[in-house]
Amino acid sequence: MEANVPSARSRALAVLRVRSRASAVGLLPAALAVVLVAARATGRLAGDPWPTVTLVVCVVAVLVLLVGGAFAAVVLRASPAVTPTVPLSEAAAPDLYRLVRDLADRMDVPPPSAIALTPDCDSWLEDRSHAAHRRGAARVLGGAPGPVGPESEPGAAPVLVIGSPFLWWMRVAELRAVLAPVVAGTGPSAHPDIADARGFVRGLDAAVDVGGRRGLGWIAAPARLLLRLCRTDAAEMERGVAAAASERAQGVDYGLRIVAQEQVGLAYAGWDRLLTRVALPAWRMGRWPAHLDAGVVSALTELSRRDRLAEGFTSRLGERPACDLLEQPGLIDEATSLLAARLFHGGPAEAGPDWSPVDWAAYPEEVVDRKWRTEAARLHAALDALAVPAGRPASPSAPASPAAPAAPVSPASPAARPGSQGPSGAAGAAGPATLAAADSPSPTADAFAGPTLERVLGYLTDGGGEGAAGEALAGRITGELAREERAAGPAAGGGKARGADTLPLFPLQPPRSGRDLLADHVTAMVCCAAVDSAGATPGLDWLDGPVLLVGGDRRSDLAPRVLCLVEDGNPEPLRDWLSALGVRTEKPVRLV
Repeated sequence: MEANVPSARSRALAVLRVRSRASAVGLLPAALAVVLVAARATGRLAGDPWPTVTLVVCVVAVLVLLVGGAFAAVVLRASPAVTPTVPLSEAAAPDLYRLVRDLADRMDVPPPSAIALTPDCDSWLEDRSHAAHRRGAARVLGGAPGPVGPESEPGAAPVLVIGSPFLWWMRVAELRAVLAPVVAGTGPSAHPDIADARGFVRGLDAAVDVGGRRGLGWIAAPARLLLRLCRTDAAEMERGVAAAASERAQGVDYGLRIVAQEQVGLAYAGWDRLLTRVALPAWRMGRWPAHLDAGVVSALTELSRRDRLAEGFTSRLGERPACDLLEQPGLIDEATSLLAARLFHGGPAEAGPDWSPVDWAAYPEEVVDRKWRTEAARLHAALDALAVPAGRPASPSAPASPAAPAAPVSPASPAARPGSQGPSGAAGAAGPATLAAADSPSPTADAFAGPTLERVLGYLTDGGGEGAAGEALAGRITGELAREERAAGPAAGGGKARGADTLPLFPLQPPRSGRDLLADHVTAMVCCAAVDSAGATPGLDWLDGPVLLVGGDRRSDLAPRVLCLVEDGNPEPLRDWLSALGVRTEKPVRLV
């Protein structure tokens, strides 16, 4: 037995002593009532005030027993929190199960009862033997209900949860080395005292959650008190268990584990960039990349190419990847990608018309281009609401744009609504420019030239970054985006997913400021203009997400010029950039 197991057991006994003392406190009034009744029956407590005292104590004892029994029932029956995962049956990953069982045999510990995947860069053991977990048996891949597996049996070994990015980025030998100390944790977990202590703490944690429901608030207070009393011992128990598992695993691939830990850090960095820069823009549009785990390989390969600290890592790619241990890696990748969208963005649990998958090959056209067009349309709708003339600056001091033919818009576009001051729909669509223009003479040619980049440049040049114009435009965009996200519901990251807790559980980004949103929308408008009039194309960078490609090369020098316009009101750096690229700022931009 490892040296740290007795330490973990002693801490577990300390946690169980808290449970025993709580039980003793609950039984104390009943014991006192029994003593008083027995004394009265034998004539030892005759006369006043003992009849009244005995009655009061009995009533208090009954109330305490009822309350204590109800609390104990909640602690025993409340469902502890379970991390949402993608379950892997042995038929879906026979080689992976064999690898894990071989690890358990070499370390002389019980094998995990099952394996599941999580869209995160971490691995752990999770106890799912609670009765509530058995009642809610997980669904197998493919959407068909599966039989209750060994993970649902009382007293079964915990489930091994593996981070899905590890399977695609790591080689088989590296994954084996990383999983060894995790699998070794099934040994201490099987100790009866440690298992009882963990079950007690999980029950208290679940009772606190139950106490948040209407009419059950009284349950949370004693649960929190007991958690505070055993918090230190529970934490030390887990440290002892982890130390014992690490000590047991030292004899299995210890040298390779040091190298594999470097891959864990690299995988985390690439996974974070892939989620925040690449997946998040798609999620916000109701699309979810269907193969995030395959994308992480491209992202990490690109990171290895850029980062000198990662040089040589790509040479490992010739070895067998750990995803070869799966029978259908594409299907599993799709399932974990959908789960990632739920956990990090709050999307629905299933694909639908407004929540559809997108392949990497279609990402530039279906996500990047659509994102830019949507943001450009939102920018021009905000200018319409501020009554900014189309196609010319808001102030005579700003340079006037060359005259351009009028661009009609669709009646369904925001510009066709009553009160709008200029078109913001798609150039070339049938319909009047505005409702008022149908019965009145047209103003100057450039007043209704359609959604042009010149309109944006003129407005921000007049207002500047410190002026009220930029602030008003940023405020309009922020408010409109908030309304769109509220209307979209869970697919936009709000609300509840069906049958789950409030999602997202782990939001990726804090709310963006109005100035940041304005810069994003101006950048989108510039990219749309470059695509429409200068032959540029939307592209995907695995680490930075949507990018503008000119002649197949990424243009990374746009952002500082946009910031110069938005923050300082100085359009000259951006105008020079546009002129060098051949972008026509007066030409109407397609917004759909």
